[in-house]
Amino acid sequence: MSSSPKYIVAVASGKGGVGKSTVAVNLAAALVARGQKVGLLDADIYGPSQRQMLGVAESVTPEQQDGKYLLPIMAHGIAAMSMGFLTTDRTPTVWRGPMASGALVQMLEQTLWGDLDILLIDMPPGTGDIQLTLSQRATLNGAVIVTTPQDIALLDARKGIEMFNKVNVPILGLVENMAVHVCANCGHQEPIFGVEGGQRLADEYHIPVLASLPLSLLTRENADAGQPLVVAAPESNEAALFLGAADHLLAALSGCAAPTGPTITMGDD
Repeated sequence: MSSSPKYIVAVASGKGGVGKSTVAVNLAAALVARGQKVGLLDADIYGPSQRQMLGVAESVTPEQQDGKYLLPIMAHGIAAMSMGFLTTDRTPTVWRGPMASGALVQMLEQTLWGDLDILLIDMPPGTGDIQLTLSQRATLNGAVIVTTPQDIALLDARKGIEMFNKVNVPILGLVENMAVHVCANCGHQEPIFGVEGGQRLADEYHIPVLASLPLSLLTRENADAGQPLVVAAPESNEAALFLGAADHLLAALSGCAAPTGPTITMGDD
């Protein structure tokens, strides 16, 4: 890599649709609010979303340096790189796995990230080629797992945890997203996707819960508008939860030992 962030953290989920990218961008913004120099790599080659979530216009593309390196795009104080910056919304990436993995390695290693405290990597869902390539090529200090309390989401989140365990990447914590719906009219709280499923999974693996986030219209509206909630509504309850997650993550990282690199094991134990 052309420069080395102090810490590299994967934000991952076992399945799509649990709000992982929304969590990643707001966690990045929360870390910036805490005075950190933060990068965000959108590693979802097939379905990049950080261009829209960061409010980067389609006309904006990364500048190049020396015909080899890319300069990240700055948005809301975050140094960002995404396949979405290199294609248009109407251009699908129709690639086989090795091509997608190669593109990810290029974005990781040929981006001039600069002097970063933390590089967050917004992972694609699943446990396939891209996840394995990233675990092998990036010196990950740890991973944050995002899930909803729903049983079917927890099944896939468990697979994500097991994958990182197999490549010797520590789990720094879990974010339970869409934990409860709060009625905008009366304030009634309803756990649509189940009760404390994320906490049970965290207890099973002895990992901390960084945050339990509500199903929030405010969060969704600001993500669609290209404004991370932490930036657009810093006094909101939701922003406070993301800031708390950032504090917990920083505390976890402060106790991290240097990673030893991945060792791939294929057993069931």
